[in-house]
Amino acid sequence: MPDTDDGMDGQRMARAAEPVELLVCTKCRQGMEAPEDAERPGTILCRALAEQGIEGVTITPVECLSNCSRGCTVALRGPGRWTYVYGNLDPAQHPDLIREGVTKYAATADGVVPWRERPEHFRKNCIARVPPLAPPAPNLGEM
Repeated sequence: MPDTDDGMDGQRMARAAEPVELLVCTKCRQGMEAPEDAERPGTILCRALAEQGIEGVTITPVECLSNCSRGCTVALRGPGRWTYVYGNLDPAQHPDLIREGVTKYAATADGVVPWRERPEHFRKNCIARVPPLAPPAPNLGEM
């Protein structure tokens, strides 16, 4: 089989090795009223994810992802990757599901996990998909 690598596969692999960041809204209340000084579900979710960590992923608590009606909310981003925002997450039920989705996301060069390979909750609760600031150059051999 002839070698048809035009260098793009190497670029894709290099991007897949770049850092991924998981943003976790710590202000999320899951649509519930709570006293200001009470620990919020978003904070509980962030702690649950940080306790075990996710290899190659930075977990960053953020004040608000502006998805209050569909919280708890997380966002996935990385250099040259699409950013995804997911909601309706439960701090008790979803940490392992989030780890699975983040691991699949981190294994891609562009952040796009094929729809059927995403955890079902991610498929049904995607709030937004935002293109990368500097999209990767297209592989002209695939056009």
